[in-house]
Amino acid sequence: MTCEKCTKLIGVLLLILGLIFLLVDLGKWAFWGIQWWSAVLIVFGLAKLCASGCPACKACKVKKK
Repeated sequence: MTCEKCTKLIGVLLLILGLIFLLVDLGKWAFWGIQWWSAVLIVFGLAKLCASGCPACKACKVKKK
């Protein structure tokens, strides 16, 4: 239930997060000991905050009701 802009933002954030943890798995970068599930929860929390303040997302929610 997000607008196209917010959906793209979430996708980009998850792609960047995935690439970072791929580098960690390959031993190319030490990521300060952060576990992958903590990072995913932070990304989804940011996505929810963005969607709750986005006027386009609010309009999408009103249309669906």
